[in-house]
Amino acid sequence: MNKLALWAGVAIASVLGASVASAQEMLKVAAGQRGNWDTSVSEIGKRAGIFKKYGLDLEILYTQGSGETQQAVISGAVDVGIAIGTIGAMAAYSKGAPIRILGSEITGAQDLFWYVRGDSPIKNIKDTEGRTISYSTNGASTHGVVNAFISELGAKAKPVATGSPPSSLTQVMSGQVDIGWAAPPFGVEQMDRKEIRFLASGNDTSFKDQTVRIIGTNINVLNTKRDQLSRYMQAYRDTVDYMYTNEESLKVFADWLGISVDLARRSRDGFFPRSALEPDKINGVDKVMKEAINFKFLSAPLSEEQLKDLIQIPAPLPKR
Repeated sequence: MNKLALWAGVAIASVLGASVASAQEMLKVAAGQRGNWDTSVSEIGKRAGIFKKYGLDLEILYTQGSGETQQAVISGAVDVGIAIGTIGAMAAYSKGAPIRILGSEITGAQDLFWYVRGDSPIKNIKDTEGRTISYSTNGASTHGVVNAFISELGAKAKPVATGSPPSSLTQVMSGQVDIGWAAPPFGVEQMDRKEIRFLASGNDTSFKDQTVRIIGTNINVLNTKRDQLSRYMQAYRDTVDYMYTNEESLKVFADWLGISVDLARRSRDGFFPRSALEPDKINGVDKVMKEAINFKFLSAPLSEEQLKDLIQIPAPLPKR
C-alpha cells in the first residue's frame, strides 16, 4: 500500500507539473544588441516573473542589430522582434514584407552615441572628411542617425556597417574605422578611462522626437497568436514600469550582465528617460517617412490605410 501511495503521489505530481508547464505558452523573441537597457525589457521581465503572470515563457535570442532582427521576424523564425529600425520596418512593409508594428521600442536616440579613440585628432562630427563612421546594420536606427549626421550636420564621413558595439569598438581601436558607435552600458567605462572620447549622440539630429525603433511581429504570427501577443505587450508595459519604479530591476539587470548596480543606474538615468520607452504610441510618423524618403528607403509616404494596417498596437489589459 505504501508503494501504491508513493506511485500515486508521483503520478499526481507529474500531472500537476505538466499542467503548470503547459500553462506557460512560449514566445520566441529576437532582440538587437544584448545588454542595452531598452532592449532588455523582455529579459528583465522574464527574470522578474512578470511575463509568467500572463502565462508566457520567453525564448530570447540576441542579434547584431536591427537588420538581423527584422529578417528573423519576416522569415517567421521568431514571434516578436525588439528594436527594429522604424524606417527599416516601413521600407520592408512597402515592399510587401509580412511585418507589423506592435509598439514603440524607443523614442529619441540619446542612448546611441558616436565616439573616437582618445588620441584621435577628430574634434567634432563635421570634422570627418575622408574618415569612416560606423553603424550597426542596414535599416537600423544607427544607420538612420548616421545618414542624419551627413544630411543635417554636414558630416562627410563614409558610413560603414560594423555590427554590435563590441565589434565596433574593436574596429575603432585597431584603426579599421575612425568613428564608432555604442549604447550604454557599453562604452561608459571606456569613456571613464579616456580610452574613447564622446563625439555626438543621436539626439543631435531630428531623430530626438521620433520613434526610432519598434517592436515588430509577422502578420501570420499576429493572426494566429493575437491573444499571446496582447498578453506579451501588457507584460512588456508592466516590466517598463517595474524598471523605473523598483530598484530591484537594476540588480536584475546588473546580475544578468555581470556589471555593477552603479553602472546599471548610470546607464538608465543618464541615457534612457522613462518617457523614451513608452510602447503605446509611434511618434513622429510623418518625420520618419520623410527621412525614409530622403534616405531612399521609401519612394513615397505610406497612406493612412497602410499605416493602420502596419501599426497594430494591442489595447492594454488589466494588470495581473
